[in-house]
Amino acid sequence: MNPTNDDPVFSSIFDWDYLLWEVRLTFLAAGFFIYLGVFLLSHWLSSWMSTTYRALHGKEKVFWNMTVTRGIFGLQSCVAGLWALLIDPVFHADKVYSQQKWSWFNCLIAAGFFLLENVAVHISNIIFRTFDVFLVVHHLLAFGGLAGLVINVKSGHYLPLMGILLEMTTPSSCISWILLKAGCANTFFWKANQWVMIHLFHCRMILTYHMWWVCIFNWNSVMENLGLIHFIVLFSGLFAVTLILNPYWMYKKTRQLLSPTDWNFENKAMENGKSNGETHQKKRI
Repeated sequence: MNPTNDDPVFSSIFDWDYLLWEVRLTFLAAGFFIYLGVFLLSHWLSSWMSTTYRALHGKEKVFWNMTVTRGIFGLQSCVAGLWALLIDPVFHADKVYSQQKWSWFNCLIAAGFFLLENVAVHISNIIFRTFDVFLVVHHLLAFGGLAGLVINVKSGHYLPLMGILLEMTTPSSCISWILLKAGCANTFFWKANQWVMIHLFHCRMILTYHMWWVCIFNWNSVMENLGLIHFIVLFSGLFAVTLILNPYWMYKKTRQLLSPTDWNFENKAMENGKSNGETHQKKRI
């Protein structure tokens, strides 16, 4: 089963010559501007509809809009990643060298998204004089892994698709953070969403183990297919996600369920003499 064969609309969307530099760079730029549009649309709608948003500080507004943007990207990631993991027979047959036109499309759009993430994080850090080392390293390695596809056209797509599937937690993270800022942390819906998110972080751990399994049992082929630099970037990212980022984020989200606090801005909350829950307890979306 192949989406490009099942529907002529999909076929026309995905049917490009991805070996051409201009095509790859065009789709990377398209991903950047599509998700920049999502960011700006989120700002416009939130400014119009949300009293909570209008009361936020500048950096929190940027974080709000990036959280929404990540949530939308997470939906794309789930569709593409699960299709490769569970459905597409080409990727089932060969997890090292396989490429599909639909996977080219999704990987290049994802590269554009992570380019936007890096630009937004660095501009935000400069303007607001902050530095989140975990966020910076995560986004840099994610973009590096996907940008390698732009340079190395023979690189297989299964591992990059599993990499973007790790973004499965972002829709729940978006819902959790916005409801927390709106003072809805005591509602059943927020707690249920938090449980779902924690479960998805466990799924992320299992998925990273699957990626390690694919790499270890195809070690020589993966090294030959990726090339040295791309290999180092991909494995640095996989190592960081498996041993540092996933466990840390899973711990923080579990702790947040037990004590609802916006830990992204908890230092600011302490400086103001109030916890996030106290500050936003009576606010409405």
